[in-house]
Amino acid sequence: MLPNNPLTQYFRQPAIYIRLPSGGKFYPPGTLNMPANGELPVLPMTSVDEITYRTPDALFNGTATVNVIKSCIPGIRDPWAMPASDVDAALVGIRIASYGHAMDLDVSCPACNTDESISIDLRVVNDTLKIGDYENSLSIGDLEFWFRPIPYKFVNDNNQMQMEQQQAMRVLESDVDEKTKLDQLNRSMMLINETTLKTIAQSIAAIKTPQALVSETEFITDYLRNCDSKIFNQLRDHVISIKQQSDVQPLALTCKECSHQYSQPFTLDLSSFFVNAS
Repeated sequence: MLPNNPLTQYFRQPAIYIRLPSGGKFYPPGTLNMPANGELPVLPMTSVDEITYRTPDALFNGTATVNVIKSCIPGIRDPWAMPASDVDAALVGIRIASYGHAMDLDVSCPACNTDESISIDLRVVNDTLKIGDYENSLSIGDLEFWFRPIPYKFVNDNNQMQMEQQQAMRVLESDVDEKTKLDQLNRSMMLINETTLKTIAQSIAAIKTPQALVSETEFITDYLRNCDSKIFNQLRDHVISIKQQSDVQPLALTCKECSHQYSQPFTLDLSSFFVNAS
């Protein structure tokens, strides 16, 4: 944006205002400029933003999501630091600001296989987005565990790793010798286990012992490597439970043909979430 541009008043203006499911909590200092009323202005996308989400590499490494959020919601200074539930709310808000609250969705009834196109109200979807319960701790023996949402950067890195692993696992389906298959399987299992451990470590904000409060991630990671498997599994299940609370809920639909009621998964994949609207 150039200074003293006489066309500045004609630049895009906020179309809607949104509240983040987290309420602005869990952001490192300097990563979020939250207005006093708790509502962030959302600008419509530019033509550059539309090109961004059509770039495969940018979609794969997460930069498309980050750049579009920076462009349309300037108050979020570092989208990489956002909790995942806030990313979902931001994307829904950007789509509403850019194309309106109605979104067409193609669905198929699982009972009679009838295909139909429906229109959903994204404002209703946004109202259902929430963050998991990070206010309450979990006590195991003498230890008290406090949790936090994982930042988008970590979630995106995990997603990339999973996609790479899916590609690597295709080796198991190809015509290669058994040793190669076994080596690849062992590497994949070790990587999955390491990723699970790091995810749990990132999800733990602090561990309170009778003597100290430990918040350093390296100490928490070291503890997870050496704790009882029952404790590890209990922590893993608790982290999964909290995450599920913030997942985008499926849509409750009724088939117009046979009146069958069913749940339709609703995803906020950037590559498809915006493309049908442009």
